[in-house]
Amino acid sequence: MEQDYCQLPLIGSKAPAFTAETTQGTIHFPDDYKDKWVIFFSHPADFTPVCTTEFMTFACMEKEFKDLNAELLGLSIDSTFSHIAWLRTIKEKIEYKGMKGIEVNFPVISDLTMEVSKKFGMLQPGASNTQAVRAVFIIDPKAVVRAILFYPLENGRNMQEVKRLLIAIQHAEKHQIATPANWQLGDDVIVPPPGSCGSAKERVEKPTTDTKVIDWFITLKKCPHSK
Repeated sequence: MEQDYCQLPLIGSKAPAFTAETTQGTIHFPDDYKDKWVIFFSHPADFTPVCTTEFMTFACMEKEFKDLNAELLGLSIDSTFSHIAWLRTIKEKIEYKGMKGIEVNFPVISDLTMEVSKKFGMLQPGASNTQAVRAVFIIDPKAVVRAILFYPLENGRNMQEVKRLLIAIQHAEKHQIATPANWQLGDDVIVPPPGSCGSAKERVEKPTTDTKVIDWFITLKKCPHSK
């Protein structure tokens, strides 16, 4: 039974397919998200304080994610009726850090059977047998899992970090580069290391004008900007 709870798709693997009821009607994943990135995240329960602050923040940033060709998709082990009541309460009553009257328009999955939660390893017995932990899956337009973040039940996520990581993944893929620690759009990026002794020597002895060679295995260049 424990293995059933802890099943988890891996980075580079296809995200599990599913059909689910949501606050925006029935969805078929990944078919309904062709050519889109997806930020798929779970929360422990409706009408809880940490989740409320997270949903308000995600809702305020929805356009920022859409501008990156990414859709938000939430989940908890609650009914659609509970989701609707909670989201209405957020819009009508809750004010937090200047956010007020916030309407959550992205779909929130009702997962009463825990089927989707189990497929994505969101149920972890050490935390709770009945609540999904705070998971985030960044899934690319080919339905491949590109990043996984897990938070404990008690601690809210940093949505700016989710956005930063999405931009970094998209940038690395488009420009065939890597990003260093704490990278932000506009910072220098890392050129992939050379694949042979000869090319390593050439990189050190004959650096190009657009690169900064710290050593043969770590070379930086200006961030290639993209729309």
